[in-house]
Amino acid sequence: MPKPAVPAVSFVAAEAAEAVAAEAVVPPPPAPAPFLLTYRQGEAARTLLSYVAALPLTSVDAQLLAVVVAIRAARTGVGNLTGTDLRSLRLEDPEGALAELVAAGWEVPGQLIGGDQDKPVGIVVPDMAPGPGHVLPLGKEARSRVSGWSMRTRLAKPVRKGSPAVRLAALFLAAHSSAELVGHAPAELPVACYGAVPTLLEKGFLAEVSGQTYRLGAAVGHLAGMFRTPEELAALAQEEEERRAAREAAAALQPQEATPERWAEWKSGISPVLLRHVEAVEQCPLCRFPFGRVANAFLTSPSSVPAPRTVLDAYGTWRDAHPDCGREAALFTVAFRTEHGHGPSYNQLCRGLGWKKLSRALRGIVVGSLLAEGWLTDTSPVPWTLRPGKTAHAQGIVLPGQAARGKR
Repeated sequence: MPKPAVPAVSFVAAEAAEAVAAEAVVPPPPAPAPFLLTYRQGEAARTLLSYVAALPLTSVDAQLLAVVVAIRAARTGVGNLTGTDLRSLRLEDPEGALAELVAAGWEVPGQLIGGDQDKPVGIVVPDMAPGPGHVLPLGKEARSRVSGWSMRTRLAKPVRKGSPAVRLAALFLAAHSSAELVGHAPAELPVACYGAVPTLLEKGFLAEVSGQTYRLGAAVGHLAGMFRTPEELAALAQEEEERRAAREAAAALQPQEATPERWAEWKSGISPVLLRHVEAVEQCPLCRFPFGRVANAFLTSPSSVPAPRTVLDAYGTWRDAHPDCGREAALFTVAFRTEHGHGPSYNQLCRGLGWKKLSRALRGIVVGSLLAEGWLTDTSPVPWTLRPGKTAHAQGIVLPGQAARGKR
């Protein structure tokens, strides 16, 4: 009996299918690491580097050592250093570097090199003595963050084995990079650091260089010092001034603090429907709001203060992490109203859904976007009236009474 024919196998097709399958399981690239510094901490890092660049030091060894000691001395005027710390910097001439610091007026005990290598030695930096004239006044947290940033920048994989000039250049260029990882070589960049730029480019610390402008490599983007141009600073200052003016204007329009007499008078003049809602909130056995919280919320018109750009940016990040927040919010308002007899406040909504770490401004943007998208609606400006909106209705998320009316 003849054997059935075996279909021909196309190895090209098989390889193509295998390649497609391999592509299908390739994991997405990792999310970029968060920035180590805030804008203000980045400004402190740049101030530190500018201070070191202005010192009468002639060698890169001395300048790199000065960066390490100065940030450690920023709060007390004394930077502790061990012989082991000094060796880890891999300076070409550590004795000469220490001599330059002494010549610049710093007090360096002699036992740092010849003594116990694990015993901290205090190097006195007169410019950083506590009191008026301090060149780098930093709080405890800011000093710690800048110190950690400087260490992680020096030890970043592309530069950790580089020369002192390479590591010093990495500090200056990272500190002067923006949140978009773009920077412009600062005027005080030590001359020796220019010779280190090709190495930084070769090793991937820099992604590209064009004249005095450069871009950090993606792998070290988290080291950017959040540099801002004078124009950006002016725009931010204008935003802050506008927010301050809006807050002052809103405060001027606010009525006086509610009193029991004023509250009773206001309630006597409202409609029966609104009165039922007010009393549902006022007498809610689950919320147990204090008198002032309820009365002021109803008697005070909500103010609109422009949100800063940082909050708008934070909202974009938050929304990407909560793609189903509209449906979740609509369902929550149904359950909340069923239990309480009134809708949740913005704060109650966010906390009830586990969105606890939201500032008041960000909370307003989050709920405002859900209102604009129709997931929620309310009876503005009446507080505690959040409920499912038209978008939620289209997906069958309605209050029990609305569902009953819909079946008629």
